[in-house]
Amino acid sequence: MTISETAKKYDLTPDTLRYYERIGLIPPVRRNASGLRDYDQEACRWVEFIKCMRSAGLPIEVLIEYVQLFRQGDATVDARLELLTEQRRLLQERICAMQNTLARLDYKIQLYESGQMKQCEQRLTGSGEPEQPDIP
Repeated sequence: MTISETAKKYDLTPDTLRYYERIGLIPPVRRNASGLRDYDQEACRWVEFIKCMRSAGLPIEVLIEYVQLFRQGDATVDARLELLTEQRRLLQERICAMQNTLARLDYKIQLYESGQMKQCEQRLTGSGEPEQPDIP
């Protein structure tokens, strides 16, 4: 697959793919007789993996470390597991924070839809009696 086809398939830019290759996130991509990158199945699996991890919020530096460990072979299995486990923990914390934000937004939307928001806003500004804690 050409770089353009690969970029389109994974919703990335060709520049991003070149960057990922340059910094070692994906192995050097095989070139065809004309010298153009030819993404095979293995390269595409790496692109898919990196895209998935980036969309989950893993930093480039962590992914570079992971790929370097992977290339060192089986002796680094424990280190890779530890790295991924820590990233999973951090992702779970972000998900929890996002769920809390979503609950807060749902609550505020419900207040607006029920017509109770004006009353809550008055309590926040001190122009009304606070009956219960409200989320601004």
